[in-house]
Amino acid sequence: MGNFQGGEIKTLKGHNSDVNSVAFSPDGNIIASASTDGTIKLWNLQGEEIKTLLGHEGSVWSVAFSPNSTIITASWDSTIKLWDLQGNEINTIHNGYSSMVFSVVFSPDGKTIASGHADGTIKLWNLQGYVIKNLEGHGSVVFNVAFSPDSKIIATASWDNTIKLWNLQTQEIKTLKGHTGSVWDVVFNYSGNIIATASYDKTIKLWNLQGHTIKTLEGHTNRVNSVAFSPDNNIASGSSDNTVKLWNLQGHLIKTLKGHYSDVNSIAFSPDGNTIASASTDSTIKLWNNW
Repeated sequence: MGNFQGGEIKTLKGHNSDVNSVAFSPDGNIIASASTDGTIKLWNLQGEEIKTLLGHEGSVWSVAFSPNSTIITASWDSTIKLWDLQGNEINTIHNGYSSMVFSVVFSPDGKTIASGHADGTIKLWNLQGYVIKNLEGHGSVVFNVAFSPDSKIIATASWDNTIKLWNLQTQEIKTLKGHTGSVWDVVFNYSGNIIATASYDKTIKLWNLQGHTIKTLEGHTNRVNSVAFSPDNNIASGSSDNTVKLWNLQGHLIKTLKGHYSDVNSIAFSPDGNTIASASTDSTIKLWNNW
């Protein structure tokens, strides 16, 4: 492909509909992808499909790994499922009522699951699948949830144009306002002092924990669906303009990665920061060199 493609390494083909979410295992050796086709696929770094996880009855919207490599998935079928690396279903968490689950994530300490729902709520679950806490405050769909590295703060991104920070110790909630469109993604950097958000307003914003905007990253020509931090604080963003963009913490655009034929829905850095995975509506996942 050459450098003009921004270092595209591989295209992972196998899904037959939109790929909505992508994640690396903690050791960086496995990539998991979740699709509107109702499946989750596991791939190796050579781009070979290892396993297809079957069991959801609707679009799979979100996939993530726990610190010990349990896979967790969220679906429009209103369930959350846990799987092992062999593709066996460990547990199904039934939401209890029919609110679609848009996102799901493990806390970094591995003890708690957080999910974002179509009805605007965020639920915290224990590993047995029981609700510990119900967080209410958003006015619309919660598209994404993220834990701080110390597992004490949850950030949530919503269709209501806001981000909320929930302090699980003090119960204090901060609302981050500044985007002029729905917020599709939220993520903490590795040191936990900066939050990045991706919005329908075509921008990425960087915030401090006090809720103030540090920087607005502009350059995408359509909505930004996903944002991720590398271990060394570079930022990757995926957009409905079909591109992946790389930025530094100062907000300068480093590189634009072109190759997808449709919306880029999800972005993930490998744990070592050397590889970027991007998931697209074009039914593929692409791997790129981050150097």
